[in-house]
Amino acid sequence: MAAVPEGPFPYRIAKESSTSSNPTDAVIFVGVCLVLGIASRHLLRGTKVPYTFALLILGIGIGSLEYGTNNGLGKIGDGIRLWANIDPDLLLAVFLPALLFESSFSMEVHQIKKCMVQMLLLAGPGVMISTFCLGSLLKLTFPYNWSWKTSLLLGGLLSATDPVAVVALLKELGASKKLSTIIEGESLMNDGTAIVVYQLFYKMVLGQSFNWIAIVKFLSQVSLGAVGIGLAFGIASVLWLGFIFNDTVIEITLTLAVSYIAYFAAQEGADVSGVLTVMTLGMYYAAVARTAFKGDGQQSLHHFWEMVAYIANTLIFILSGVVIAEGVLGNHNLFGNNGKAWGYLILLYVFVQVSRIVVVGVLYPALCFFGYGLDLKEATILTWAGLRGAVALSLSLSVKNASGSSYLSSETGTLFVFFTGGIVFLTLIVNGSTTQFILHLLGMDKLSAAKRRILDYTRYEMLNKALEAFGDLGDDEELGPADWPTVKKYIASLNNVEGGPVHPHSGTESDNLDDMNLEDIRIRLLNGVQAAYWGMLDEGRITKTTANLLMQSVDEALDLVQHEPLCDWKGLKDEVHFPNYYKFLQTSICPQKLVTYFIVERLESACYICAAFLRAHRIARTQLHEFIGESEIASKVASESEAEGEEARKFLEDVRVTFPQVLRVVKTRQVTYSVLNHLINYVQNLEKVGLLEQKEMLHLHDAVQTDLKKFLRNPPLAKISKIRDLSSTHPLLDALPSPISDSLKGSSKEVMKMRGVTLFREGVKPNGVWLIFNGVVKWTSKSIRNKHSLHPTFMHGSTLGLYEVLTGKPYLCNMITESVAMCFFLETDNILSLLQSDPAIEDFLWQESAIILVRLLLPKIFEKMAMQELRALAVERSRMNIYIRGETIEIPQRSIGFLLEGFIKPQGVQEEIITPPAALLPPHVDHSFCSFEISASCR
Repeated sequence: MAAVPEGPFPYRIAKESSTSSNPTDAVIFVGVCLVLGIASRHLLRGTKVPYTFALLILGIGIGSLEYGTNNGLGKIGDGIRLWANIDPDLLLAVFLPALLFESSFSMEVHQIKKCMVQMLLLAGPGVMISTFCLGSLLKLTFPYNWSWKTSLLLGGLLSATDPVAVVALLKELGASKKLSTIIEGESLMNDGTAIVVYQLFYKMVLGQSFNWIAIVKFLSQVSLGAVGIGLAFGIASVLWLGFIFNDTVIEITLTLAVSYIAYFAAQEGADVSGVLTVMTLGMYYAAVARTAFKGDGQQSLHHFWEMVAYIANTLIFILSGVVIAEGVLGNHNLFGNNGKAWGYLILLYVFVQVSRIVVVGVLYPALCFFGYGLDLKEATILTWAGLRGAVALSLSLSVKNASGSSYLSSETGTLFVFFTGGIVFLTLIVNGSTTQFILHLLGMDKLSAAKRRILDYTRYEMLNKALEAFGDLGDDEELGPADWPTVKKYIASLNNVEGGPVHPHSGTESDNLDDMNLEDIRIRLLNGVQAAYWGMLDEGRITKTTANLLMQSVDEALDLVQHEPLCDWKGLKDEVHFPNYYKFLQTSICPQKLVTYFIVERLESACYICAAFLRAHRIARTQLHEFIGESEIASKVASESEAEGEEARKFLEDVRVTFPQVLRVVKTRQVTYSVLNHLINYVQNLEKVGLLEQKEMLHLHDAVQTDLKKFLRNPPLAKISKIRDLSSTHPLLDALPSPISDSLKGSSKEVMKMRGVTLFREGVKPNGVWLIFNGVVKWTSKSIRNKHSLHPTFMHGSTLGLYEVLTGKPYLCNMITESVAMCFFLETDNILSLLQSDPAIEDFLWQESAIILVRLLLPKIFEKMAMQELRALAVERSRMNIYIRGETIEIPQRSIGFLLEGFIKPQGVQEEIITPPAALLPPHVDHSFCSFEISASCR
């Protein structure tokens, strides 16, 4: 390996000039680091020592050992030197893309949205404040005669809170999700912005000049360009991901490849921030592509990136320790002429903490206002968790490599590495190792009273489950019984469970505790709902897009559980409705394929949402009841869950009435997917139990996978007919002669009415007749009161308002749509013109009008009969009679008459007139069920 000129390790340079290292020795260092990492993680499990702290100490120890033995570690030492002298840009290019993508991809989208303003404040103005604070303090207090540009360069370099260090620490400490999101998001973003600021001052130190316009232009191009490139790579790779079918290896490899390619394209190709590019890419994947990985694929992806992050963290922290050790030990000036540098390092550490306090303090009002807010305890942790790591160290090495010119002396480059390495060491050692203590001191690691009661209750349930399992497994035919006391002795976690279980909601005398319990149960139910959505995605019950919408609605509801009842339906309302552009697409100019694409897909999506919402809540309520049993609080949350599903149930009922073919297709898709998946699992199970050889299993498995792929590429589609095409299905138009029917169709208006729309109002002069093709219409009336009407509705095939048009009377009742209704509207003049054409048609129209009247006047008898049955009864067993004044009307037994026009005076009843419309029943019949009222009472 070539010697590095003017490096910080003079002894090392002399040695390397006489000996050569084999590049393959670098692999030895990787192996040693991984072994040390494995040992550290194994030994530190269950302790309070941060893993990253141990790795840094190990790295410093390795670097010190290699330096102290005068390169006497052989090939291991050669490998250490190869990695210690690695180009800093290469160091970032190797480790950062994977670490940044893993961190940003694992963040929750909803948390990012809520905390975005807070993260931007800390990463934008926060970095600038920190840079100028540190730069000013360095310029005014340090004795190195640095220019303002040089001081600000080191200030910007040290303003980067390293995401690698911060994320690793937060994952170990188990900080709250809100605080973790803010700190992790800030570390990702301000790492990118700090690098941009560093690049700006780096160019200025090397002689380039910038005015304010050029500075703004540079910062905008580097940051906004990075976001644009990240989105472009995200969109392209997600589209590609959509064409990959059930190939987990390719899916995972694509995520790895795109993170590195995007970083290289941004950093080297477009000269923008590669860090911000990969961060944007990872967040885009978290928002859009999380549901693209299902079942085993998602689990494999999670394990893969967890392993990549673990390996990268292990290598980068050990390597950081090596660089710090050799940088300090190899520079004798730090102990000689400039021995005061150690004191200034401590002072710089104090300055770093002060600048962090200033940043959080200045931005605190805004941080409290936006997102989830921020209290003083969280602000304290936010201040203390500003760790520095490998990013800052790599940037300082870049400065060192560029030193030795008239713009930047070698001594300055060496001091940059020393100060940066020292700050990395101190923040990890001091801040990193004490953060958990501060969390404990502030009481932020304690469980709430509600959670403690749940945990205690769960231990009793675990003991019951253990007893059930023992009952099932404790005896068998071959070995006989087992000894329960011995079994229990080995279940140490349950040894202190004594007495009977105490329900977590019993004895809650405090209102505050009741509120905490209520909030806790709401959260648990919503978590169960979200888990059910994941299960339905794996089962093929919902699509990826639908799953994203449903999970987002749960995330939004979780934010409000403390102050409001369950409200996850609120986030879905805008997605569940009949398309507003339906009327336009019903026109003749729109082709049928366009109607199918825009209407059917929208309805199918809404049906998927409603069905999944109802099913997930039902599953979550069942699981909650099985776990916690009966309690007032659990019942209240279950009632809230039931109420949440009302609109979803109504919408599905509307679709079932208006477009039943859509629900049929949705269910067919679900069943087809489930059946094919069942066949795949069945074949795989046959191979597991040895009934099929692997080759035979693969043959059958590939065949079913091909069927599944064809199904997903070309699923069954529902077809929705236009209203004009449905006209022949209405009995009125179908029964009329073709010329008359065609004339009515030509003069009619095609109308689609949404739920809750009034077709006509009681007492209003009739202006036409409504023919119902699909949907449900409900009638209400102030003058017709009937307690026996259980289902006061009309459906397909009804002719509404015909009686009023024929008689000229005002409408008898209100007609309001109970669902989406597809109708024809015929104006009064068009109907009345038919009366002059043929007496038979007039009789037919009167007969058609009576069909509606019988359900209005005698619901107890006729309401349960379908419209088709009523029409058959009217055609086969009814007749139309016209009586003149003075004639006697006799109603035979087992018959019912209906007065359509004229007036009738009952015999033996003085001063009582029956007015139309009215039901006429035979004598000696119990009339108690027809106590309706129009203008007089019927007795």
